[in-house]
Amino acid sequence: MYSRIIGGGGRWLHGKIVDGLAATGIHPNILTFTGLLVNSAAAVLFTQGKFRWAAAVIFLAGIFDLTDGPVARKQGRVSAFGAFFDSMIDRYSDMVLYMGLVVYYATIGRFLYVVLAVVAMAGSFMVSYSRARAESLIATCKVGFMERPERVVLLIIGGVFNRMAPALWAIAAFSTITVIHRIVYTWQETTAGRTLPGVRASR
Repeated sequence: MYSRIIGGGGRWLHGKIVDGLAATGIHPNILTFTGLLVNSAAAVLFTQGKFRWAAAVIFLAGIFDLTDGPVARKQGRVSAFGAFFDSMIDRYSDMVLYMGLVVYYATIGRFLYVVLAVVAMAGSFMVSYSRARAESLIATCKVGFMERPERVVLLIIGGVFNRMAPALWAIAAFSTITVIHRIVYTWQETTAGRTLPGVRASR
């Protein structure tokens, strides 16, 4: 019962925020880009080792991540370019956060953690790329569970509890598992002939 109440309250609040932003007439792409700016501020905090503050700022950035799409639909501004722009900015938001961690660990001389942050960043990009590449061949490839929301939540948890290394290990490991899952799934679909019309074999 409590979970339904909390979930309902969250949806109500989200709806009110979306309604308010849509009423201002602000362009959804501005919300998307603002999310990048806020995440960049979190990255700066990461470089200074202020993990808890960075987690709070990432949480704030999530408001923009969660509202740009609904605001676009509310305003009737949904477009193919908007979806492309949102995806690209999300990748940059991911990159700046991990780069903030890379700079911090490099500054304090923790080489292993520098490598770990780079591997987590690469895994994050490969999760997105594997889906995009697969969906140029097959109808959909949503298998796996380490999507961007899960990665962001792990970074927030790592920051709040000042345990970023375990969060990065989890992102690196489960991103790799997700990519492997998508490779296997795409192989199964293409082998079975369930490809998009006009797709030709090439390398």
